[in-house]
Amino acid sequence: MINILLFAHLQEAVGESSLTWTELPITVGDLKQKVTEKFNLPLQSVMVAVNEEYAEDHLELKDGDVVALIPPVSGG
Repeated sequence: MINILLFAHLQEAVGESSLTWTELPITVGDLKQKVTEKFNLPLQSVMVAVNEEYAEDHLELKDGDVVALIPPVSGG
């Protein structure tokens, strides 16, 4: 099981601050695609951290991983 942490507009869109994902094995890229399809979230420009370290799309996730979906920060 993977715990997915959501921030900013992603959290607002889903209505939760975290999700549980049980479909394993899965890569970061595949997880982003499936979350996009399931929740209709735009994740193209979202940074991903796995266990508090930034991760690339090819990284395979393991049971117990914590994945943070971090949207771009804007402001001025």
